[in-house]
Formats: sequence, structure tokens, C-alpha cells
Amino acid sequence: MTQQRGSGFVALLTAVNCFFAFPSAAAMDIPLEVEQLPTITAQSPGAVIALPPEESFAVTCEAKGNPEPEFRWTKNGQEFDPSLDPLLRKEENSGTFVIPNNGNLTEYQGTYRCFAFNKLGTAVSQEIGFMVPKIPKFPKEGFDPFKVDEGQPFILKCDPPKGIPPLQIYWMTMYLQHIEQDDRVSMGLNGDLYFSHVEEKDSRRDYCCFAAFPKIRTIVQKSAMSVVVSPRKSESPDGANSILQRKPSLLTPPGVRSEAVLVKGEDLKLECIAEGIPTPKVEWEKMGHGRPEKFRLENHGKVLVVPGDEQDVGGKYMCKAKNPLGEVVHYFTVTVEEPPEFLVEPQSQLSMIGADVVIKCSVSGSPQPVTTWSVNGVPLQETLSANRKIFDDTIIIQNGQPSDSAVYQCEASNKHGKILTNANIMIMNLYPIILTSDGQEYSAVEDQGVMMHCKVFSSPPSTIFWSKDDSSELVTGPRFTVHDNGSLEIHTIEKGDTGQYTCLAKNLEGTSAIDAMLYVKDPTKIVAPPQDQSILIGTDAQLSCLVEFDESFRGDFELLWQKDDEEISPNNTEHSRYFLEEGVLHIVNVSHRDQGEYRCVAKTPVDSDAASARLIVLDVPDAPQSVVLSERKNRSVKLRWVPGEDHNSSITEFVIEFEENKWQPGSWRDLQRVPGNHNSAVLDLHGHVGYRFRVYAVNAVGAGPPSKPTERYLTPPAAPDKNPENIKIEGHLPHEMDINWEPLSPIEHNGPGLEYKVSYRRQDVEDEWKEHTVKRHSFVVRNTPTFVPYEIKIQAKNHQGWGPEPKMVTGYSGEDFPSAAPDDVAVEVMNSSMVNVTWKQVPKDKLHGHLGGYRVNWWRMRSLLHSKQSQGERHTAAFPGSRSHGTVSGLVPFSEYSLIVMSFNGRGNGPGSKAVNFKTLEGVPEKIPVFRVADVQKRSISLAWTPPLEPNGILTGYLLEYQLINDTEEAGPLQRVNISKPDTTRWHLRDLEPLSKYRFQLRSCTSMGCGSIVSLESTTLETSLASVHTGISSQGWFIGLMSAIALLTLVVLIACFVNRNKGGKYSVKEKEDLHPDVESQGINDDTFCEYSDNDEKPLKGSQHSLSGGLKAEDSGDSLVDYGDDDAQFNEDGSFIGEYAAKKEKRASAEIKATAQTPA
Repeated sequence: MTQQRGSGFVALLTAVNCFFAFPSAAAMDIPLEVEQLPTITAQSPGAVIALPPEESFAVTCEAKGNPEPEFRWTKNGQEFDPSLDPLLRKEENSGTFVIPNNGNLTEYQGTYRCFAFNKLGTAVSQEIGFMVPKIPKFPKEGFDPFKVDEGQPFILKCDPPKGIPPLQIYWMTMYLQHIEQDDRVSMGLNGDLYFSHVEEKDSRRDYCCFAAFPKIRTIVQKSAMSVVVSPRKSESPDGANSILQRKPSLLTPPGVRSEAVLVKGEDLKLECIAEGIPTPKVEWEKMGHGRPEKFRLENHGKVLVVPGDEQDVGGKYMCKAKNPLGEVVHYFTVTVEEPPEFLVEPQSQLSMIGADVVIKCSVSGSPQPVTTWSVNGVPLQETLSANRKIFDDTIIIQNGQPSDSAVYQCEASNKHGKILTNANIMIMNLYPIILTSDGQEYSAVEDQGVMMHCKVFSSPPSTIFWSKDDSSELVTGPRFTVHDNGSLEIHTIEKGDTGQYTCLAKNLEGTSAIDAMLYVKDPTKIVAPPQDQSILIGTDAQLSCLVEFDESFRGDFELLWQKDDEEISPNNTEHSRYFLEEGVLHIVNVSHRDQGEYRCVAKTPVDSDAASARLIVLDVPDAPQSVVLSERKNRSVKLRWVPGEDHNSSITEFVIEFEENKWQPGSWRDLQRVPGNHNSAVLDLHGHVGYRFRVYAVNAVGAGPPSKPTERYLTPPAAPDKNPENIKIEGHLPHEMDINWEPLSPIEHNGPGLEYKVSYRRQDVEDEWKEHTVKRHSFVVRNTPTFVPYEIKIQAKNHQGWGPEPKMVTGYSGEDFPSAAPDDVAVEVMNSSMVNVTWKQVPKDKLHGHLGGYRVNWWRMRSLLHSKQSQGERHTAAFPGSRSHGTVSGLVPFSEYSLIVMSFNGRGNGPGSKAVNFKTLEGVPEKIPVFRVADVQKRSISLAWTPPLEPNGILTGYLLEYQLINDTEEAGPLQRVNISKPDTTRWHLRDLEPLSKYRFQLRSCTSMGCGSIVSLESTTLETSLASVHTGISSQGWFIGLMSAIALLTLVVLIACFVNRNKGGKYSVKEKEDLHPDVESQGINDDTFCEYSDNDEKPLKGSQHSLSGGLKAEDSGDSLVDYGDDDAQFNEDGSFIGEYAAKKEKRASAEIKATAQTPA
């Protein structure tokens, strides 16, 4: 029998090996469109605890399958139908039911199991325990006081009630103050309070043990216990307390050895609490290993904790408690047990018909778990199958058929727990079903990869083929990979890979196919990445990120920004400091928190690109910290500080400021500057000052805020360190000398009683020092000779003594006016407006002061064109310093002048020299003030002007220039007319072109040349207009006629007005006769030049001439044409008449040779 059994086992093992080599068996992944066994998808955890605050409690069981699963339940191993209980709420198409918290929960307490089934099989859930916790309570009991002798060990028992773990225990007083614990007094793992030895201070009446159950949110209190410690009386005569010392002994655990069972994964906690005097110390050791690698000590070293993840937790441990009198040990033997755990968990399988199926369930645990098999929720031994064999932890189904499809359950349990798993075994043959949608589109970019999917379900498994563009050739090559799941991966995409791809799945039962479209896109690329920036705080920063990407992704393109790997959202709120505009990230009002690494991420659906930049925020330095004084002396102190943050800009210097409380309290002033790499400075101080100091730092951005001030430091009084500076010696009066100086600042007094000693003596003769002591900062020496040198010294003193020896300065007494005039004054005429003046200097003894220089005064006496003299405006020029010549400019040419020269000093001017007369040379004339057009004809123009107001010499004539300037870029040749008669003021130009525009330029001349140009423009007329102009507008009868017409019109208007007010009526024709339309009588450009005998036309022409109604583009003259504002007009109005007569329409034509004659 044994041999036969052995040979059969070998045959089955061979079959198993063949099965694993056969490719038809597959892991379970069946789409719901295919008939399949139930699979539990969700279930409640192993225990559902009914905590009081919850309104209801769901016992969950969800499953999937085809057909859709149904559900049934067992409770404590008995059938249980939730739908029959009206209090339970059952969810539709679900196994879940809900237990309401209505006060009757205890009747639902128990162990539940869910069964999900359809026609193919049944899946089973784990056991689900529904627990209704009771409120834990301490028993009501009273305690007599515990009496203990001082020095004896003592244990206060807690004995907490049972409840839902975890349990937390506290020892407190009635006033909820924790009982202080230490090496002598501590709480054990069981909650008892251990005293190594009691002391008199341990006496109290309110020792309370509190037990807390966090899961049910409950804390319960044990009745208060009283402890009375009796002091130990000494046998000594003085009656002092005497506590006897003793060696250690263990309060817990008892004995020398104990065993501990630890469940794998939990922390190991071993405890040794000893008594003795002095209080023993506890040491720990793992036998043969010393201390464990990972451990910690708790409860003042009395508890050893080894984490649950430590390897080899089991073994022997020793605790040793000792004091100076001895020691005691205890040995622990730790055994580690563990709940059941799958080593090989049964897997759901899909197998083809006729294949062998192997189901293996291998379990570990301590104690060794008990393993049971079930099929569709029924114990395996209660089901019969001829082709099913069991070998230890393995089930083999030979020549599997569809009827062998079932859900197999493997359950393992020991005292630490229970585990269960379902394995769905499906045996079928099925043609390929492609689960990936047909016609999917994929996009990829060049040089990257793409994965096109073709997920297939079939039995037996299918072979997958891929082709492109309806080609019969398969896609092959090193860039193409067909994965086991059917997906086609293309490595390093090329543009030519664009096209339609076909996935063909084939097995013994048939074939299926789908198409997929691949588009190859241009890659996304950041062409202008953001750049590192250093930005000043409070300003705006801009980070640009210019991206190129495939145009087809225009609607799907995203540009994201990250700061320090966290995404920022520009434009997300109205007050956001970030906003994005055309690829540029704007950061408004930059602050310190904006500093960091900014990353620009450009994304399309198929690829992305990223670039980073560092934003550095610059700011003034922070205030220095820890500013302290050291090395204090009478006149110096050392200041130290710790520099603040420099905010990315190196500190260049520190500025030390001071404030004193006597002269300018509250005012901070600079005292000293030190380089930015220093953090201390020795400060030189003044005497008799109460100082406070502070420091601020400076970098390239600016000055930072100051530090907190130091305490006040008072220096003792001392003599002055310096004497007055900037001594000024002035003489405002001839016989006085004013001495002024810059006083010492109050802080420089160095003490009270500041005065100044003024010492002076004459320098030019032997003289004794004269001294005066004053408190002010000025002194006047009287009765001095005029302008003599003195030596002066000023020394400071206070109550503590004199200042240093003063420096001597030299000055002069008061000045007086110079008493002599310069001699030999001569004038050299340089040109028409400038002369050079020379003189002989005044002797020094006549200056009576410091020479300031020389002053030249001159005035115009007359023009050389006139004989009459008149005193002109006086002019002055000063020439500082010791000199004997000067240049005077700005003189009027061709004039006679007179000048004098005088010296001056600090007191004033000396006497003037004898007057010298001189004459200036001729110059060029000034600009002609009036230049106008006097008359305009068809081929001629008359010009008129006035002579220059200042001819600056004898006029020799005029230079007249003119040229044609019609509206073209090119002008005609420049024509010149030399008018040699200086009294000429009118000129007539002939042979001009009709209807042509000319520019005229005129200058007056002397023998020295011609003056500035004055110019005007004018246009010649057409023939008919010229006739009207000359024939009508110049006649007196015409003017009389126009006046009569105007008067008649006014009379008619008055009559009409009166008639209308009376209600009179008249015809339209009468209205036209009485109110002639002046506008309609005007002539237009087309009719103006036509001559007619009609009586009306001369009238119209006359009106036009008088009204001056030329078009805007005509060159009508204005007052501007006639020169400056100083132009003179005749009282008889002849000039105005000429002006009105020339307001005619002009014409233009080509210029021809002209003849000029005087008007």
C-alpha cells in the first residue's frame, strides 16, 4: 500500500509540474461582461464596536459577479436573515445591513459571516464580531485608612474594571492633581501604585485611581484611599527619627523566574519594581546579548520596552535591582507567538477546459494554526469530486471541467486569531474579448515613447499581433515591443510612425481586432527659460517662460508655476500678488517669503518641459542683536553686537549712534562707523555725558533698522579736549577788531563751567599779550589802529581745568575806505562794442584794508550821429584782486562814452579816478523795425520800411533780396537789389510773374556791413483783379457810394422792424428787395476775373475789395507783415488805407527778368 501510494503521489506531482508549465492557467481578471463567480469587494473589519455616540452601525458586505450575487448571513453559526428584523435597515443590491442605536443593541451582539452567491458558486466573508461594550465601573467599596510604618514598602491596588482597550490609568488626588512619581514612588503596568519605602510626606486621604477607556470616551474613578504613615521613633536620647537601611527585594514580579508570552508585532514590556532603603536602581540585560539593539526604559528605568519590529525579541532577560547594601535579580523567559499568516495564499485562477488546476494554501503561526478548506462555503469533506485530490496544503483538480468552477475558501486559526481567503476557480474556453475601446487616438512627440493598449480576455490566453496602416506585415524591430498584456510600446518615436495601428487577438476559439490612431506631435520646449534674479524688496518681479509646442495642443496646453516644489496659482483671487500674462509670471510687491526656487512647467497631454530660476530678495539688513557694553573706562567703552540677517546683500558697514540725556535727549546722532566684517568697536567718549548706544547695518540696498539701545553709561567730568575752531577776525569799523569763533558743542564741554580765554597782541610791533575770559563765542577789541596785524589765541576751560594749548592765528583790525584813486587811466577801443581799460594800482598804504579789487563805472554820453549830449544809464563792472586792467563789453557802437576807475576793500569803494572819454567804432545796424508790402499788382509789388532805430553808424543804404517761392520744393534764383541811398524807405519791383508767390528780405547797411534780415512774403495778382483793385477801390466816389448804400440799408432795416412790431405784412419779393444778400453778391473764383458792363458786378467787386474777403490760402498781409510792435502809423490813417488797399487776391506764375525803379 505504501508503494502504491507513493507512486500515485509522484504521478500527481508530475501533473502539477506540467500544469505550471501550461500557459492556459491565468490569474483571475475577468470582465463583468463574462459569467463569473462572486467576489467579495468590501466587508466590515473583524470587530464592529457599538460606541455610544454613533447613531447606527453598518455591518458591511459587498460583492460582484455575473449573475449579480445574492447574500445571506449567519450569526454565531446559525442562519440569520436581516430582512426579517423590522429594526434593521437593509440596503438594496447589497449584503450590508445597518443596526440602529436604539437602546436594544445587546440582542445583536455576536459573530456574523456573509455569504455572497450566484448560480456558479459562493464567496464567504471573514467573521465579523459585533460588540456592545458595557460601561466599566469600579465596585462601590469603602476603604479603611492604610497604616504603614515609615520606611516600609507599600502597594496601593487599583484593580481597574475590564473594558474596550486601550486602557490608561492615572493616580490623582480629589482635586485632579497628579500624584508625583519618581524612583521611590511609581505605577506598575497593572495600574498599582508602588512605594519602595514610604515617607511621612506620603500620608494623605485622597489617593484616587482613574481608569480611562478612550475608545468609548469613558473615565471611571475608584473610591479615594487614605494612607497614614507612622513615623519611626528612635531609641536615641534626643528622640530623632531613625530609618533603618535594607537591601533590595522585588515587589513585582514575585520569585526569581517568570515566563512571558509576546504576540509578534507587539512591543515587549518587562517590569521590575523593587523596595529597599536607599531606593534601589534597576538594570536590564538580555542574557548572552547584553542590552537589545533597540530598546527604551520607562517608569524611571523599571520597565524595559523592546519594539515589536525588533528581530529575535524572544529569549531570556534579567533585571537587577541594587543599592549599596545589596542586589536582587529576576529572570524572564520570553516566548514569541504569532497569529495565523498566509505563506502561500490561494489565488483566483482562470483555466481552460481539460487542464489541471492547483490550489495551494500554506499558513504559518504559533501555535501552529488549524487549516480548513471549504467549497462554496461548504466544508470540503462534505463535497465529493472524483477528479479532486488533497495533499497537505494543496488541492489538485485534474482534467478540469466547467462544472468544477467554484469558490474555494481556506481558513486558518489559532488562539491569536483567524484568517480566511477566497479563491475563485473558473474553468472555461472563450474567444478573445478586447476590453480596450476601438478607435482610440494616441498622441506622442518625437524622440519619446508611447504605449498603445490592447487589453484582451480569453481562455485559453490569446496571441497578440500588431500591424500598421492595413498592412499584412507585423510591426517589428528594436523600437517596437509587444508586452504580455497586449500593449504595443514604441520607443524613440519618429514622424513616420504616424498612422493607424491594428491589434489582432487570436486563440483556439477565434479572433478579435481593434484599431488605434497614432499622431506624432512636435515636442514641447522652453526656448526662453526664466533667469536667476536679485530683486529689491517691495518692488515687482517678472519671471518669463517662453514655450514652443505643437499647435494642435493650443486648447490643452498648460503653463504652471511652482515655488519650492509647491504649485502657485496666479490670478486666483482679486488680491493675489501673483498674476500670469503672456507667459510672464508677475510677483507684485515682493517680500521675503517670495524668495526661493521658481519652476516653470509647460505641459501638453503627451509631454512636458520644465525650467527653474532662483529669485533672491534683497533688503536692508536686520537690526543687530545682543548689543552689549564691555571694557568700561572713564573716556571709552567697547561695544559688541551680533549682526542681523543681511538679506542677500553683504553688510558694508555698521553705524554706531548715541543719545545723551542732558543736551539733546531723545536725539540719536552718528558716533562711529566700522567695516561690515567687524562686530565690535572701541568708542571714544566725552566727559560728563550719559550715553546710550545703538547700531544699525548698511548694505548696498540701504540702511537697516537700529538695534535696541544699550543701558545708559555715564562718564565722569573732565577738562575740555579741544579749543574753538574756525576763528574769524573781522573789522567792521576802522578802530575795532571783531573776533568770532565756532563754540564747542555742548557735548564737547566735558563738564560744567565752560569759558573761553581770548589772548591777542599786535604782530607788527613788540607787544604784550592781553587776555580776556568770556562765556560767549565772540569778543570785540576796541581802539585799535586801522588795519594792523594781530596774533590771537582762544583756549577753552571748565571747572575741571584748561583745554590743550591753543593754536595762534593772525588777523587784522578794522578797515577804512581807500583814500586814493587809480592813476593813469587809459582806454583802448577794441571794436564797436568793447574796450580795454588800464590803470595804475593804488598804493597799499592808501588801501586801508584788504584789496577787494577795482571797479569801472561808465555811461553813454551821446550817439555820434547827433551832437546833443545826454547822460545815459550808468553801468558798473568789478574786477576782483590785484590787477591793472579790465575789459568792458556790451557798448553801443558809434557812441561817445565816459568812464572812471576806483578801488574797493571790505569797507567799500575808494575815490574815483578822473573821467576818461572815448568813442566806439561803427557797427552793423540793428534789425529794420517795419517792413511791409505797400501795393500789389499783376506784375509788380511795392515795398515800404522804416530805418533802423539804432543804425550803429552812418547808413550807406539797403540790401534787398527776393526770389520766387511757389508751393514747390525748388525756389527760384535769388535776386539782389543794392539801394545806395540811405534815406530810401520805399521800393517798387517790376516785371514779376502774375499770380506768383515771392519772399522778400531786407537789411540796412553801414560801412561795417549789413545788419539782421527782416523778411516777408507776398503774391502777385491776376489781370482783372488788378483792374478792379486799381480802378475802383482807389476812387473816392466808390467809397461815397458804399457809404450811401450802407445808410440806406440801415433805414430800411429800421422801417421793417417798426412795421413788424405793428403787425404789418409784406411780400417775399419786398423782403428780398429790402434785405439784399450781401453773401450772394460776393464773387467766387470763377467769376471774379470776368469783366462786364453790368451795373451789379462792379458793386460786387467793390464790396469784395472793401471786405478783404480773400480765401484762407491767399497771401493777404497782416500787421505781422509790417515789422515789430514798434511800427509807427501816421495820424491821418494813410498807412491803414494802404494796408486795406492791398488785401487783394494774389496769383502765381513763373518768374521772369524784372526791372526795378524807385517808387
